[in-house]
Amino acid sequence: MSNARNNLHLLWRAGFGPAVEQLNELDRYNPRQYWSALVKASEKPPTPIEVANNAIDGLVMGVQTFAELSKRELDPDQRKELQQRNRNGIRDLNSIWMSKMVNSSAQLREKMAFFWHGHFACRNLNVLYQQQLLNIIRQHALGNFGTMLKAVSRSAAMLNFLNNQQNRKDHPNENFAREVMELFTIGRGNYSESDVKEAARAFTGWTANFQGEFVFRRFQHDFGSKTVLGRSGNFEGEEVLNILLEEKKTAVYITTKLYRFLVNEIPDAKHIQWLSDRFYKNGYEIGPLLEDIFTSDWFYENKHIGTRIKSPIELLAGIRRLLPMQIDDATGQLLLQRGLGQVLFYPPNVAGWPGQREWISSTTYSYRGGFTDSLLSGKRYNGAAVTSKLDPIPFARTFSTSEKAIEFVDELVGLALRFPLSDTRRKFLLDTLLDGTIAANWNTYTANSDARVNKFLKALMRLPEYQLC
Repeated sequence: MSNARNNLHLLWRAGFGPAVEQLNELDRYNPRQYWSALVKASEKPPTPIEVANNAIDGLVMGVQTFAELSKRELDPDQRKELQQRNRNGIRDLNSIWMSKMVNSSAQLREKMAFFWHGHFACRNLNVLYQQQLLNIIRQHALGNFGTMLKAVSRSAAMLNFLNNQQNRKDHPNENFAREVMELFTIGRGNYSESDVKEAARAFTGWTANFQGEFVFRRFQHDFGSKTVLGRSGNFEGEEVLNILLEEKKTAVYITTKLYRFLVNEIPDAKHIQWLSDRFYKNGYEIGPLLEDIFTSDWFYENKHIGTRIKSPIELLAGIRRLLPMQIDDATGQLLLQRGLGQVLFYPPNVAGWPGQREWISSTTYSYRGGFTDSLLSGKRYNGAAVTSKLDPIPFARTFSTSEKAIEFVDELVGLALRFPLSDTRRKFLLDTLLDGTIAANWNTYTANSDARVNKFLKALMRLPEYQLC
């Protein structure tokens, strides 16, 4: 198996696909060398993303603050203005992070941050809180899961989203405790309703101020004895998190979810057992777990290649990495995400996006094709503005095969698709590029060659196979 084939597989699973400047080096290094390079590029702590850069911004943009102030100080127009400022802030946060997914050399970090963004799904309309949570996730994406879990659990975004500000002694709210168990750690079926009730008591008094800082309100906390997963004591919230981390089922749950995201939707029991055992023994260090996955021979087996449907964000980022285009229209990108079915910071619920086959429907598949067409044409599609247009000839000439039609089609197919095309579809693509001429007469200097390359790329990206990685 070629280095290029394996490295493309690695770049899609450990990042957002190959960048155009990487195309000529894919066969030069073996996957272990490529993996080492990905790790090194992501070692440096990320620069925080700042849209709401002070407490006042967060205060005036918080929807809870709107509700409180509206009764005393704000008229309807003022409330509308503040809400719009908040939406604009989250839009800008979305745009900046998308740009990092596309352009950053720290592909591994941003890809894992994207995974944790879905794992710790949070829909909060305060841009300061969302910004803080995103920076927590990006900071800890390759670090220790336990440390990240505790930081996320103390974040204003998550505490508010899961109603823990309403969790007080004598009137406990179970929502936060339930989701921490069901979705963030041990998974459904591994705890009882009594465990939820007792854990909720441990999290009483956990809240945050308007500046997004964690606050423990002692007068709201239940200091009585609690029993969680068979362990008893006067537990506070962090002690419950430690109990959950001590459960090997947590390691299995997280490993399985990561395996489905990085390897295959159908878990291999032996691989999960081996990976989760090591993950648990390593104290939930994420880096070694990823190394175990991406340096294993089985990761590069044919049965794992081309088995995942690209999420909308992966589709968008992957196209932007491959094609030398700059898209800076934040509103247009938001509309594209909405049409494709995945908007960063707006998960459908606390369980996150379902993924895989849920990404493809008669509507979204058509939209995917229309989106790639519009991107290559520089036109609007369903209201989404495309501000940059691909110059097809310079792009084509980045490939040594650009003046040989058959070889050029084969190279682009090998780059863009994860498994060989049928002869029929390959011929269709070749005929699209040639547009009535013969292969011997093809070159990028003939009339209309730019339109032909553009049409060929549109046809390639409309294929069902292009939706897979």
